[in-house]
Amino acid sequence: MRIAVDGMGGDNAPREIVKGCVEVSKLISDEIIIVGDKTQIQNELRKYRYNKKQIKIVHAPEVIKNEDAPVRAVRTKVESSLVKGINLVKDKEADLLISAGNTGAIMAGGLFILGRIQGIDRPAIAATYPVMGRRGVSLLVDAGANVECKPNNLLEFATMGSIYMQKVLDIERPTVGLVNIGTEENKGTTVVRAAYELLEKSSLNFIGNIEAREIPKGVCDVLVCDGFVGNIILKMTEGLAWNLLKLIKSEFLSDALSKLGALLLSGKLKELRDLFDYSEYGGAPILGVKGALVKMHGSSNANAVKNTILKGIPYAENNVVQMIQDSVLELEEVIISD
Repeated sequence: MRIAVDGMGGDNAPREIVKGCVEVSKLISDEIIIVGDKTQIQNELRKYRYNKKQIKIVHAPEVIKNEDAPVRAVRTKVESSLVKGINLVKDKEADLLISAGNTGAIMAGGLFILGRIQGIDRPAIAATYPVMGRRGVSLLVDAGANVECKPNNLLEFATMGSIYMQKVLDIERPTVGLVNIGTEENKGTTVVRAAYELLEKSSLNFIGNIEAREIPKGVCDVLVCDGFVGNIILKMTEGLAWNLLKLIKSEFLSDALSKLGALLLSGKLKELRDLFDYSEYGGAPILGVKGALVKMHGSSNANAVKNTILKGIPYAENNVVQMIQDSVLELEEVIISD
């Protein structure tokens, strides 16, 4: 397995990217290819002991920044770490690319360089969503790639998400729920109601509509919605979680008795913090393109890089991309019969 990593993408690149690559190299035997400015990456690598045969560098003098227009950047910055990394996947020189860079550019690069899987109209971002009360996650599809969708797009998201949960997260028959404003079949927009009918006819383990308040409980394994709704769910959850943790910390430090209570509960508080720590869950795969791409949080640290690589390996090893391609025929039958 050859894992390409965008060494220049994200707020903490290349420092945390390189550190994460070194950390994970001690846990796996796979080859790691860091793509980016050779001098900067070598300067970071000098800080660590590592297997020089395992970690390699592909020089890329350009960087696609967050403020760059995604499509234009992919077309003009051909020597950027992101574009060169995606080309490694296209040319079969890498099996997987991981990047914390410009989300729009990653999507655009996936579409223009790798291309869509035949039969998939809209690739989607599949983000892991922490489940309260038990260990495990749900998968939110789409998490921000497609603001407006057609009913068949939501069916595609459900299918791709189910395959990912089966082959990467080992959920034998993942349940699928359609995010809606109510659980009744007739609730929601015209698009959502039509998507409900398609999902009900499919062979997926569809359990119906789910309301947003049920999402943190882990009501289903695959959460299906358009990217507008999905991105709001993710950012609302992230903001609420970290503000609650800040409030709890503030209360526990308010007086001596509260500090004693915090000391006694320190283990449980750490568990709660870890539950909402994005770096523990790895990145979000771009499902629907002809190659394994994974998007990390823009502020990813070394721990996030390490976990993203560890969770990205089965995505490539189990050939999820090909499995999605093989499932497209069934989707077309469901849509045509409708």
